Amino acid sequence: MSSTPPSSPPALSKLRIAPGKKGRRKAGPFMLLLIILCIVGAVAVVYAFTMKDERGFFPAKKSSTTGAAPVTAPKPVVPLKPGDVALTVSGYVVPRERIELSPRFQAMVKWIGVRKGDMVRKDDVLVRLDDAEYRAKALEAEGQIAKAHADLANAEANLKRQIELSNRNIESARALDDARRARDVAAAMITVAKGQLAQAQNYIEWCVIRSPISGTILEKLVEADELVTPMTFGGSRGPSTALVSMADLNDLQVEIDLNEADLAKIHLKQPCRVSPEAYPDKTYHGFVAEIAPEANRQKGTLQIKVQVQNPDRFLTPELSAKVDFIKD
Repeated sequence: MSSTPPSSPPALSKLRIAPGKKGRRKAGPFMLLLIILCIVGAVAVVYAFTMKDERGFFPAKKSSTTGAAPVTAPKPVVPLKPGDVALTVSGYVVPRERIELSPRFQAMVKWIGVRKGDMVRKDDVLVRLDDAEYRAKALEAEGQIAKAHADLANAEANLKRQIELSNRNIESARALDDARRARDVAAAMITVAKGQLAQAQNYIEWCVIRSPISGTILEKLVEADELVTPMTFGGSRGPSTALVSMADLNDLQVEIDLNEADLAKIHLKQPCRVSPEAYPDKTYHGFVAEIAPEANRQKGTLQIKVQVQNPDRFLTPELSAKVDFIKD
């Protein structure tokens, strides 16, 4: 007797899943939102690492030498048109005035307070010379003044006595004249002693070497305990004749030996543009400040000096520079 499985109730047959529809689920709204958020996050990360930092989220790269953020290079100067330039030549940057300080007399350097490259102001003390000898002379002169005053007092007293004796016809007129002369000599010796004191004080003052201008020390020519003299004795092994050399580096010129064939293209006050060879991107305004009154016959040149306006630290004396002479 075969057994037949009992038929399922109608309610359960409706809940049964067909075999062909098992494992097929439709993507709901939650899955779609999750996928969109993942894509947006990935795009944000790529954008953050590829775009330039403008708000400070990432530190700027530091220079390996100074540790500071790299400085942006200045914009290049727009060059002149070819038709604007009358002539282009090269020369050397020089101070308008280079000063060498020398002693007024032979002396020993006691102290020097500057080094090469130091900036100094006018009347700053640069060098002190040994002044012991002149202080002794000043002291001696003061003693001579005191002695001269004593001699004058004695001479005046003697003259007074001689006048009284002469009035009584006791002494001759010659004795009276001698007393007057002695009094005059004593008075003159006071003036001599005062002059010696003033001279010694001048030498003491000259032992202190002060800066005549505000500028930069270009060269230090002596050391402490070195003998200096105002004149050379010949040869190369004598004492130095200068202490320091200095110049105002805010007052610079470009010195040019101009070919005589180009002289007609140049005139005083002509505007110029100066570019140092070491920094070709730097350009300075200038003008022709000096034209030498005499040419160099051997070279066939004439010296021209171009005054540089508003120089800065990039213009160093003795560097070469290119000068464009601009047409009016």
